[in-house]
Amino acid sequence: MSDNLPFELQAEIMKRLPVRSLIQFQSVSKSWKSLISSSRFIVDYSGQQQHLFVMHEDDSDDFNQQCVSIVDDHTFPHQRISVTIPPLVKNLKDPSIVGGSHGLLCLYDFDLDAKEMEMAVFWNPSIRKAVAVVLPNMPDNKIYRTVLGFGVCCQTNDPKIIKINHIKLWKDAGSINCIPSQVEVFTLSTGAWRSSYSSNLPRKSIIWFRDQVVIDGIHYWLATDRTSEVSLYDLIISFDITNEEFKEVILPDGLSRNFDQHVMSNLKNSLVMLEFNRRRTLYNVWMMEDGVSKSFTKLFTICPPDVEQIYVLEFRKSGEPVIQVRHLGRPPDGLLSLAVYEPDSKHINDLGIDGFHEVKAYTETLLLLDKPNFFIYGDTTPAFEA
Repeated sequence: MSDNLPFELQAEIMKRLPVRSLIQFQSVSKSWKSLISSSRFIVDYSGQQQHLFVMHEDDSDDFNQQCVSIVDDHTFPHQRISVTIPPLVKNLKDPSIVGGSHGLLCLYDFDLDAKEMEMAVFWNPSIRKAVAVVLPNMPDNKIYRTVLGFGVCCQTNDPKIIKINHIKLWKDAGSINCIPSQVEVFTLSTGAWRSSYSSNLPRKSIIWFRDQVVIDGIHYWLATDRTSEVSLYDLIISFDITNEEFKEVILPDGLSRNFDQHVMSNLKNSLVMLEFNRRRTLYNVWMMEDGVSKSFTKLFTICPPDVEQIYVLEFRKSGEPVIQVRHLGRPPDGLLSLAVYEPDSKHINDLGIDGFHEVKAYTETLLLLDKPNFFIYGDTTPAFEA
């Protein structure tokens, strides 16, 4: 970049470059390194390139997890980048993706032994940086269940974790109905937890499910009221990551009662509900209109031919569903195929990644660039040296 350009103009040009180029530019000059690593530049940077992050296991490596990032543009699915799993994520033993927001992924091991230190990990795969957060006040998992949420504040670009402890078993819930869920929120900029949120819940009798999604700074969980006649999925609970307020969305009767399973997802920055019909091996896709409770419009049905199992994992930037399928004739305990479904033609495009998959769309970001790599918040020392 020419020295004849004013530094302010250089900075504006850099904000439009891919993350990979910016990381390389840090070694060009001290002024560029200082600019790119500054908190202001990190917050202002908004990457344009979207990827699909795929975490999968296959039987060729004793079910070890592998990660690949697929560039989601006109070249899809040909640009693939192998992603090295950071030590903090490996330390989780059996990590699952809690959620993704502003280019960050949050991972957690929901099957940890109660005696082990429980942590969630923030990971930016674009710059290969990760930090962990120790989860405090973890309850007896025989009675309580812990549900996590993750999102980045749209105004400050500050990552947050929402931790909710609630009564696990229906029989316990009936006997101690007056005890609300216990809610705590961690904010990365302060490195601290706060816990004065339980009184902010829309009702005390919520049973939370782990299915969740964050859209435009609003976090959503599937839930039900333990006093309801319906045992599953009659509510969506939302949490505004900026003002930290809870609200509820009541699902229409047709969505909450008729199908075997529900999944939430983000389709072109809108909340969609996927209702699964196990007998017919299909999903109906419903979009919530303008955030209005009970206002959902059916978009299309995912019904691929010649499959006996199907799971919708994510949506591409184009709106096509990313699905995990078992084709007819494969052994019931065999590996599943990762594919993209075309709603108009009902055609499946196999991505050539067999195994058991988790998929999350993310956009390139510089968040965590100014944080110490592999640092554990809530611990006295980093677990690993960078």
